[in-house]
Amino acid sequence: MVRIRVLVVDDHRIFAESLAAALAAEPDVEVSAAGSGPAALRCLERAVAEGRRFDVLLVDADLGATASALNGTRPAVPVQDGNAEGLVDGISLVAGVRSGQPAVRTVVLAEKDDPRRAALALQAGACGWVAKDCSLSRLLTVIRGVLREETHLPPALLTGVLRELTAARKHRTESERLVESLTPREREVLRCMVAGLGRKAVAERLFLSPHTVRTHMQNVLGKLGVHSTLAAVALARRAGVGPVDLTGDVVERGGQLA
Repeated sequence: MVRIRVLVVDDHRIFAESLAAALAAEPDVEVSAAGSGPAALRCLERAVAEGRRFDVLLVDADLGATASALNGTRPAVPVQDGNAEGLVDGISLVAGVRSGQPAVRTVVLAEKDDPRRAALALQAGACGWVAKDCSLSRLLTVIRGVLREETHLPPALLTGVLRELTAARKHRTESERLVESLTPREREVLRCMVAGLGRKAVAERLFLSPHTVRTHMQNVLGKLGVHSTLAAVALARRAGVGPVDLTGDVVERGGQLA
């Protein structure tokens, strides 16, 4: 029997444990769970090293939105905890996995239908958007479907998502022009921001001081004409800027960008 390897990524422990246990009851499904973006990336990296790649990633749309502690009794399927440093939101995780492990199919699990965020998830590389309260049989249909290169969206979302994607195309040209105004170093800092890295993590990755990184980030915001990191990341995504590879080596060696 060919088994489907699934990784559930959700920072709500009860939901992650319950979903993982339900999926694990299926004879052709092997499931693990991670409680944060960084923990998920470690699971993916370790699976590659062991020659046991995951097939499907189920990612909470609101990943990283809460700082809930992952303490309690040992679950039937252990949830690997992540620390508070370098939290990765759901859509950034989708983009990072798409860039680093394109063979992995990603499905976003959402509390509610949101055409804008669903469109962002698809642009980041997700293959599906599914309600968290859907039936197990529906979720299994989606899991097996994305492995056949299918894209799954709730019918009620289709019109809204198409509208968002059309609007995004109109904004893409202007966004690309703004990104082109950045220096190579500023673009690399922007890619780190898209990956969800904070100032300290960016400084360590690029071998820069936090003060220098802060200056670069301020320059990026100024040149892009935005006032927040979230707005800069949204603009970068519209321009097609992908996240830095969080599973690879540092991006600078000997003072030169890799």
